[in-house]
Amino acid sequence: MSITETAQAQTQFSSKDFHQTFARPQFVKPPYLLHKNVEKAGEHDQFSTERKHPVFFVDLPSKNVSMTIGGLLPDQMTNRHRHTYETVLYVLEGKGWTEIEGEKVEWEAGDAVYIPSWAWHRHKNLSDRAPAKYIACENAPQLQNLGVALREEEGRDL
Repeated sequence: MSITETAQAQTQFSSKDFHQTFARPQFVKPPYLLHKNVEKAGEHDQFSTERKHPVFFVDLPSKNVSMTIGGLLPDQMTNRHRHTYETVLYVLEGKGWTEIEGEKVEWEAGDAVYIPSWAWHRHKNLSDRAPAKYIACENAPQLQNLGVALREEEGRDL
């Protein structure tokens, strides 16, 4: 195995591996490129319980960006929480609001919402009959791989 192949096979580097930093990026094919029927795979039990709303993880091998599908049941509101990673929400269905550091940002299907790093926030579905659904994209894996990702749930971690 060449040095390049050895470097690519490693999952983490330490200071002794500095000589394995190369001038040209190299394509490394991940083990898979598709996650079919994301919602049919089921809710992520632990995360859905913590957030008090259904969350479906998109299982793809990105080391920098994550994607989840979040659902809010009729009239549901999530716990307040914050994290060191940024979030961009794209609303697929419904109407509601996201409170970010005390400011309510109202949204509906087709809108996108930005949640800055370490901002206290929570989400509310305004309908008492229909669910709301959104896609959340975050840079959590990147910060997790650097060892600097933090998440705090109000009332649980304080």
